[in-house]
Amino acid sequence: MIRNYFKTAWRSLSRNKSYTIINVIGLAVGVGACLLIFLVINFQTSFDNYHTQKDHIYRVLAKRTSSEGVKYRAGVPFPTSRGMRVDYPQIPLIGSIFDDDNKQMSITSASGEIKRFKEQDVFFTEPQLLKIFDFGWLEGDKKNALVEPNTILISQKIAEKYFGNWEAAMGKTIKYDNKLDLKVTGILKNPPTNTDLPINIAISYSTLKYTDYKDNQEDWGSTFGSHSCFVLLPNNISEANFNQNLVAFIKKHKPNDVKRDAMLLQPLSQMHYDTRAGLYTGQVFSKDLIKALSLIGLFLLIIACVNFINLATAQAVNRSKEVGIRKVLGSQRKELILQFLSETFIITLFSIIVAIALSELCLPALNKLLDIQLTPSFVTNPVVLSFLVAVLVGVTLLSGVYPALILSGFNPITALKNKISSRRSNGITLRRSLVVLQFGIAQVLIIGTIVIISQLNHFKNSALGFDKEAIITVTMPGDSLSRLKMNALKSEILQQPGVKGLSYSFASPSDNMNWGSPIKYDNAEKETDFRVNMKWAEADYFNLYNMKFVAGRPYIKSDTVREYVVNETLLKNLGVTNPEDAIGKTINIWDDKNLTHKIVGVVKDFNVSSLREQIPPVIMASWNGQYQIANIKLKSTNVKPTLATIEKLWTAAFPENVYEYKFLDEKIASFYKKEDQLSQLYKIFAGMAIFISCLGLYGMVSFMAVQRTKEVGIRKTLGASVANIVYLFSKEFTLLIVISFAIAAPIAWYFSHQWLQDFTYKITPGAGIFVVSIASSVIIAWITVGYKAVKAALVNPVKSLRSE
Repeated sequence: MIRNYFKTAWRSLSRNKSYTIINVIGLAVGVGACLLIFLVINFQTSFDNYHTQKDHIYRVLAKRTSSEGVKYRAGVPFPTSRGMRVDYPQIPLIGSIFDDDNKQMSITSASGEIKRFKEQDVFFTEPQLLKIFDFGWLEGDKKNALVEPNTILISQKIAEKYFGNWEAAMGKTIKYDNKLDLKVTGILKNPPTNTDLPINIAISYSTLKYTDYKDNQEDWGSTFGSHSCFVLLPNNISEANFNQNLVAFIKKHKPNDVKRDAMLLQPLSQMHYDTRAGLYTGQVFSKDLIKALSLIGLFLLIIACVNFINLATAQAVNRSKEVGIRKVLGSQRKELILQFLSETFIITLFSIIVAIALSELCLPALNKLLDIQLTPSFVTNPVVLSFLVAVLVGVTLLSGVYPALILSGFNPITALKNKISSRRSNGITLRRSLVVLQFGIAQVLIIGTIVIISQLNHFKNSALGFDKEAIITVTMPGDSLSRLKMNALKSEILQQPGVKGLSYSFASPSDNMNWGSPIKYDNAEKETDFRVNMKWAEADYFNLYNMKFVAGRPYIKSDTVREYVVNETLLKNLGVTNPEDAIGKTINIWDDKNLTHKIVGVVKDFNVSSLREQIPPVIMASWNGQYQIANIKLKSTNVKPTLATIEKLWTAAFPENVYEYKFLDEKIASFYKKEDQLSQLYKIFAGMAIFISCLGLYGMVSFMAVQRTKEVGIRKTLGASVANIVYLFSKEFTLLIVISFAIAAPIAWYFSHQWLQDFTYKITPGAGIFVVSIASSVIIAWITVGYKAVKAALVNPVKSLRSE
């Protein structure tokens, strides 16, 4: 019996090829998009799930309360883990990790050649961390690999990059930052793609006492954002209980900061989704984004199912005689329902097969867009297979039940007399509602996409308070010998015809690398309850970046701190309304007499980081010992030769270091990488929604053209023009699209408004965005309907009416 259902269904679908093709393509695109979204969500929700103790692992977050509100950071003071191990011996494992970004590693080959590498993530790691997390091992003693100073673990890919093959790496020496020789004591497996701890290089934590960070090892007052602490809680201690213990921990070790500073635990399972504190990978994927993508995937699937329902019910009048004959021959309604569900099942199965093929073709582009690594082997994943089976069953029922009920419900006598009209049989009210639903979803996606693109353009085009064009930043070596060469190198570079200016600084104006601290203003006894962003830079920094002053002047040229320049926001936070009143007032940092100096200038506010965040208070001064980059302003002509010359001069000055530069505008653009990815993704999804909707429109108009062939012929005979015929076909769909827009617009506005709340500097969605949405939807629908309508209108009426 079942075999007969499928055999008959195959024959029916083969006779109606255009109907079958439209449904298969529409469902395939919808299922394919849904599958890709599922793969992305499945990947993002799998981060660090492979650790066997994942349910007991927590990250310690720092919480600071000030006049600026509550802020969370992943960074904690260096002594945190040691202090916790002493204070809480009942906790089995507590370990710290510190990401020393962008450091140089070098090796000496057997032939004596020195090879140098610039590594973005170099982690100083306590040995306890190797027991908390399940890092894969190829070779080495897990218990003792990082116990001794000057030891290092490297991943398989780093070992192969440095030594040719990982087997040869054990026992070899790697030089860190041209200063320390480190012995390789273990080889780790390459970290999986779904981890927020992508450790490729791990240096023993005890080695820090020989680095530039030696003075921070006992410092409870300073915090590095890239220094994190992880805790493994036993079964008898809950997260809430330990958070209570952390209150006493802060009181003991930071008594002066207890009112503003706190610590709390964050479960490892929540770390990947928490936008408050950030990650080493920088790829936080919020749960709100997961919900949004899930809804989009579901909506695209619904749109595809709507197509099927519309076309199936529209086809009902053509199959009325078939149903009548089957009923006369004894078929019962449940048998007819199973027959039509079999047809839906076959269409859905073919669609899923096509969707899998389309998904595999699209994977490389998706991986590149989102910086992920999904592989074509996803089909063998049990979770994905379960998802596909669920889609097969769900789409079959969702798309097939209603048309099956309609088709199986025809009265056999009425059907055989051919008295079932399209208007009686096709569920026209439902079809109209479904078209409204289709285009409503499509227009929500269109409006959302336009809002994201507009916000992204706002980021790119907003005035930042400084000139970012044609400026490169070059990382400088930090040793004292190299600093002695900086002035000579600066003079040589400034002599090049393609260079406009050069200034050394701790960071660029907008940078991920920020340094903050409370200050004392105007001989105050207490520090401010807010942190001030410190920008150490040479005096010509202001001129190079074309920064504007609202009062005073730049500080004088000096290698040490002698004068301060502040921004407008700092004065607002201090309650100073007139910038001129701040000139001559003193600022003290860290209660250091050598850092007590007068304010000589107030610079106009500029964006220190991305436009998601408010401009913070800023203090600026010259301090040669803190400079880490060279800011070089280029002329707009002969850029490539100028860059080559700068590299040559830099390499001659620092032959033992790797030359590396970045264009500042590209660095700033990277702040909005996630929004850029979202805009690209939403463009694709909105395009898919429109495509599927128009595919359904095309199918329905094709059916209408057949059903109304004689009507069109009579109208043309009576003098109707082609435009009249096109209008006849288009008017109803245009009205439905307008109705769908009226429903979609407030929904889209609400969600866009909610999304924009994450940004300090944002657009206000205006009427233009909504006009573009409705206009584009109507025009695309007209093109879709118009093509078939014109074709029907151009048919010779003699051929249409000859049977009469």
